[in-house]
Amino acid sequence: MSKELMLEIGAEEIPAGFVPKALASIEAIIRKELEAARLSYDQIITMGTPRRLTLFVKGLPSVQPDAEITATGPSKKAAYDAEGRPTKAAEGFARGQGVEVSALQVISTDKGDYLAVTKQETGRPTHELLTEILPRLVSGIPFKKSMRWADLDIRFARPVHWIVALFDGSVVPFSFGPIQSGNRSCGHRFMANTAFPVRDFTHYLEECERHFVIVDQERRKETIRKETHRLAKTTGGHLLPDESLLDEVTYLVEYPSAIIGTIPAEFLVVPKEVLITSMRSHQRYFSVVDENGKLLPYFITIPNTLAEDPSVVVKGNERVLRARLSDARFFFDEDHKTTLESRVESLKSVVYQQKLGTSYEKMERFRALAELLADQLNPAVKQQAGRAAFLCKADLVSGMVCEFPEVQGIMGREYALHDGEDAAVAAAIAEHYLPTQAGGDLPASDIGAFVSLADKLDTLCGCFSVGLIPTGAADPYALRRATIGMISIILDKGYNLSLASLISSALDLLATKLSRPREEVQADVLEFFRGRFINLLGNGHPADVVEAAVAAGFDNLADCAERIRALNTFRQRDDFQQLTVAFKRVCNIVKDGVDAPVVPALFQDEAEHTLYRVLQETKTAAQEKIEHHQYLEALSDIAGLKWAVDAFFDAVMVMAEDQAVRHNRLALLTTINRLFSRIADFGKLAV
Repeated sequence: MSKELMLEIGAEEIPAGFVPKALASIEAIIRKELEAARLSYDQIITMGTPRRLTLFVKGLPSVQPDAEITATGPSKKAAYDAEGRPTKAAEGFARGQGVEVSALQVISTDKGDYLAVTKQETGRPTHELLTEILPRLVSGIPFKKSMRWADLDIRFARPVHWIVALFDGSVVPFSFGPIQSGNRSCGHRFMANTAFPVRDFTHYLEECERHFVIVDQERRKETIRKETHRLAKTTGGHLLPDESLLDEVTYLVEYPSAIIGTIPAEFLVVPKEVLITSMRSHQRYFSVVDENGKLLPYFITIPNTLAEDPSVVVKGNERVLRARLSDARFFFDEDHKTTLESRVESLKSVVYQQKLGTSYEKMERFRALAELLADQLNPAVKQQAGRAAFLCKADLVSGMVCEFPEVQGIMGREYALHDGEDAAVAAAIAEHYLPTQAGGDLPASDIGAFVSLADKLDTLCGCFSVGLIPTGAADPYALRRATIGMISIILDKGYNLSLASLISSALDLLATKLSRPREEVQADVLEFFRGRFINLLGNGHPADVVEAAVAAGFDNLADCAERIRALNTFRQRDDFQQLTVAFKRVCNIVKDGVDAPVVPALFQDEAEHTLYRVLQETKTAAQEKIEHHQYLEALSDIAGLKWAVDAFFDAVMVMAEDQAVRHNRLALLTTINRLFSRIADFGKLAV
């Protein structure tokens, strides 16, 4: 008969960001432990609040199943000497397994013959196994930061106060430091701070709720979502969507309620992004907006208690908010006393990176890159791109951004508009930080895109130039994110540019900062781009298609992406596999190819004449389409070569004894290979 396991770890308030990861770790650990113990189960559920991490496993057997265990020891060669007598290695293995040497057997493995012993292992009671598993689980939960308390030699995110551990209603006895497992949980810290007994998981959930604790995080989240939307509608507006804040608040409370307060009208002159950031980051308040996205003078907060008098709670929150927003209003007013342009000079005293100079030096470099990009892609906005690059870092030395770093760029835009700068320039100042996360918004304008690309490329090339290269464990300058951001912008805008040339220009501007050979830096940055590009495009296309297109060249990222899409569509053809086999055969034979013209006079078979004629016709049509990036149409033309290629291979021996004939046939195949290799390396396609 199947049984259930229930575990609850009760602690002081665990940071909200720690709880989801802890629950995921608990599930992973218990799965691994149960598998190792040969214990089957029907379902694993994890739940959590700031004060408790809960595990429920349904459908465990009462006894571990019996098993036949084979232990492998030393190799046969090491286990016996030349006369066939057991060595100390064999005797030691037998002793360790608790058997006589005569009980050992020889088994064949992929690595050769080895000694082994097979034993019957009788299953142990699950309750007994859990007394060993659960302590490992509790102590094995990883946290970003853990702590010790009192004089104990144990660590956890916060001090542990109780542990409930039940299997089939009976306590699973174990200890974690001074805490002994039992069957008593505890209610809400403020509304029902008493202990209560637990019989099973269902009873536990019922008793928790009776003691003002909603253990299920999804229920708490849905409660908060419904209540915040309901209150927002009472104002005539609607809730500003903020899923990350909703997730955070869900793990800050055990029994959520929602209360609405007002923002004093005097603060609404401050840009809404500042008000929203302040309320969100410092108070965990939700914002309310109208149908046009304009901030309304309300906020919604989620207390962890049911207030006897909500008005008292509202007044307290409004008082705290007023103090916080007063600071924002002060900085906003003070910053207006100085123009954004006048702040640029202050960047000369701000060190961007010790080896790469000041923020002013960085600005000068990426301003030149932004103007270069404008020259190549949209000369009409070159002056605006240069101006936006010149001003875009100036708000970093403003009072508002020093106090609220999250609004960098946004304040630059607001101050630029206040100073009478071109609206397009002001918008680009904010856009140049985009995207701020994977899949995030991208710059809408060319001006913002040029400055964003230039800034990120200078960061990437600069860090690689002085040896600050990301590792598997660390990327302190967020170079992966910056590179993915650049790729996303280029693909979104469809910019046709040479990546190698652009990197070279960036390195020219960094010439006095280089501490590594320039050629190495250029190669490393290109390879870094290549890896990110393959990963990004691989999310929506088969890996072999991406690899095949990239192998044909990825210097022009937008062009390479077009080839990937065309090849992915092309592979849907019914005859794709046969086409690939034929073209892979060409690739394999010519390899690096033969740099020589084809001489029709050397043809010895009609199949050669036919292939050459069809190739000439196809080449003319396909090359024109390739030049116009019509890759799918070009691939369809090239596919028309298959029958002639097959006939050629059927009729002639490519590697003919006559060297001139052989060389000429290889030149013919090389011409074919180089035609379709402008789109992809068919040799990398899976068949």
